[in-house]
Amino acid sequence: MKKATIQLEDLVCPSCMQKIDKAVKSLEGVVKESVSVLFNASKVKLEFDEEKTTIERIENAITSLGFEVKKTQVKN
Repeated sequence: MKKATIQLEDLVCPSCMQKIDKAVKSLEGVVKESVSVLFNASKVKLEFDEEKTTIERIENAITSLGFEVKKTQVKN
C-alpha cells in the first residue's frame, strides 16, 4: 500500500469536494476508508494498492472533473 497527498488548486465549494471524494472512492485499488478531501487545505489524502491502480489514474479521475493537480506526494 502507498499513501498519497494530492495538492489541488483552490477548492471553491463543498459540492466540489463531494465530487472528488466520490470519483476517487470509485476507483479500484483505492482504500475507500482512507480517502479524505480537505476543503480548506485543497488536498486529497488517500491510500491505494499500487498493484491495482496508479497515482496517474487517480490524478486523471480528479482532472477529468475539471480540477487542477498542483503537486502529488507518494509515500510507502
